[in-house]
Amino acid sequence: MNLAPHPQSTDTMQPAEKTPELTEFDLSYYGWRVVLAACLGVMAGFGSLFVYTFSVFVKPLATQFGWSREAISSGFAIAAITLGLISPFLGRWIDRFSPRRIILICMTIYVCAIASLSQLRFGLWQFYGTCFVLGAVGNGAAHLAYSRSISTWFHRRLGMALAFVMVGAGLGAMILPVVAQYIIGRSGWRAAYGSLGGLALLLGLPLSWRYIRERNSDEHKSAAADYSGMTWQQGLRSFSFWIITAILFVSSISMNGAITQLSALLTDRGIPAGDAALCASILGGSSLLGRVVVGWLLDRFFGPRVALAINLITALGIFLLARATSFPAGCLAAALIGVGAGGEAATTPYLLTRYFGLRAFSTLYGFTWTFYAAAGAIGPVILGRAFDATGSYASLLILLAAALGLAATANILLPRYSDLFAAN
Repeated sequence: MNLAPHPQSTDTMQPAEKTPELTEFDLSYYGWRVVLAACLGVMAGFGSLFVYTFSVFVKPLATQFGWSREAISSGFAIAAITLGLISPFLGRWIDRFSPRRIILICMTIYVCAIASLSQLRFGLWQFYGTCFVLGAVGNGAAHLAYSRSISTWFHRRLGMALAFVMVGAGLGAMILPVVAQYIIGRSGWRAAYGSLGGLALLLGLPLSWRYIRERNSDEHKSAAADYSGMTWQQGLRSFSFWIITAILFVSSISMNGAITQLSALLTDRGIPAGDAALCASILGGSSLLGRVVVGWLLDRFFGPRVALAINLITALGIFLLARATSFPAGCLAAALIGVGAGGEAATTPYLLTRYFGLRAFSTLYGFTWTFYAAAGAIGPVILGRAFDATGSYASLLILLAAALGLAATANILLPRYSDLFAAN
């Protein structure tokens, strides 16, 4: 090893100036490259591409195969339930091994599964089987997998870093429903699913392979770096963990139910399919704005208070959607739901890092996803069943909005951050 000092001037014999170490406030900081790769990966991932385009395919699939909306929504439920059951194990693998390895494996399988939906020919069992595979690998192609890497690179700007990762989901939610609807209109739903699979391949794999790393870990070893914090067993015994999870559960039922039925609900009320897809796009755009604003707020204000405001905005959007009978009303409702959806995506991992540290971050995040996904499976199915039984979504949407508004108040029960995790 060369221990010689840096070259010095022979005239002054003064030591050469050290190059200042880059910090998270510098654009050249490597962590921002990780953020960019994660942003594009999330844009093409399960939570963006599959979830936000799902409603656009409900009517084409029903027309093609004669399936009921409840039956189609059950495919979403299968994906969500599978994702929820697998997420704690997936989180544990991410904590033990490099997030990059898990991401590359899951993203490859996910891309193939999305593209294979273009080949649906053999009935509901094929659709459900593909949804099962998507759920099994979904959080390896979503922000659960990317969030650990991001959290190792940032502390004082963690809120903004997580928010910019979630911008990818907002961009996907804003662009992909319109793209899918356009391809369906021009070439059919099969071509749309094939195109989405190709897009996921291009956005998801190359940059993740090149840039996703944990700070202070050896990329040539499979084990992730060790970090401080609670074990997952300690986290599960924490009152704060269950408050965060309970709010997330109610929010997921309400929000995922509204999002997956948005296009069908609006077209049922006489709004053209193109305008309904535009509302879905507005939802995605507002979720993008919500992510950035909430990230900024999280770095400056107490997280649970920010979460309370976001949950109430979501509840208001769902209430307005229940009564939306025009394109402007649909746009406003979608925009509010989007702000809430975007903000929630940033607040959950942020709060987990602040209350529990990074030692078992992905495992605990995986457990929250178990409850989030179970609730996400319930929401679309009960709304689909409500429509099949009554011909309307309105009454149930109002009930869900009220439940979310009530659950949001539980944020005031969260304590101040532990000194151990409030600072490095």
